[in-house]
Amino acid sequence: MDLAIVVAIDFVYAVATLALISVGLAIVFGMMRIINLAHGEFMVIGSYSASVAIHHHVNIWIAILLVPPATVAVIGAGIERLVIRHLYGRMVETMLATWGLSLFIVGGLTMVFGDMTEGVPTPLPGITIGAYQTSGYSLFVIAMACAAVAGVYVVLRTSRLGLLARGTMQNAEMAAALGTDTSRIYAVTFAFGAALAGFAGGILAPVSGVFPSIGGSYIGRAFITVIGGGAAPLVGTVTASTVFGIINQIATFATNPVYGEVALLLAAIVLIRLLPQGITGRFFRGSP
Repeated sequence: MDLAIVVAIDFVYAVATLALISVGLAIVFGMMRIINLAHGEFMVIGSYSASVAIHHHVNIWIAILLVPPATVAVIGAGIERLVIRHLYGRMVETMLATWGLSLFIVGGLTMVFGDMTEGVPTPLPGITIGAYQTSGYSLFVIAMACAAVAGVYVVLRTSRLGLLARGTMQNAEMAAALGTDTSRIYAVTFAFGAALAGFAGGILAPVSGVFPSIGGSYIGRAFITVIGGGAAPLVGTVTASTVFGIINQIATFATNPVYGEVALLLAAIVLIRLLPQGITGRFFRGSP
């Protein structure tokens, strides 16, 4: 029974991690139809901001929970203003621009911090379950993933900002005719997605380490999850994270983490082949 609990925590942790790294990209892609290939680097900036804050003796909880989303939201708003705003409706150009941006960020971080792995301390000890021990921080990551998804749902479904954002993304011309500042809504939505990426980067910094090129592993898994989830950004992210996270953990337990990532990629290929519009395109039409 104790082993079953530990294994269950590992499975839920894998699902939660996928959801956490994907929800920001899902907001930007699902609502704005922008493929942000710099999403992984936004997460890395969040991780580095947490590391820098800790090195300057900021409380660790503030450093990993508040500093990263605030920092990346400001950077995301600036990038939207300077780059993304001029490329709406031009998906290929947006992909190229954000890809170039990701390379620029990696180069900049390498120049500033070097190509060394920064350590961020884990603020919670391990917990004992019978004869086994598991990471207490894994439970914290699970809780934060649930909080992030719940927070996004509340913002999108119950707030005025969420209503204006959904209306703008569905019909920008009508929203503008009704007096909505669509440019501001686009900027806030992109900054919100960037803040979620920074939040994920800060949360995962203690378990993944921090180095400039780690964003490549983040964007790969996030992109697979978002595409597999389909058009509904929230339900699609949660559903695809559950499917892919379970498959990844089964393959990891049976073999090793490398084959776990291979299994994740193969599962995504099969899913997209069977459901070209993603899971929500087939089973959850009309979901947020």
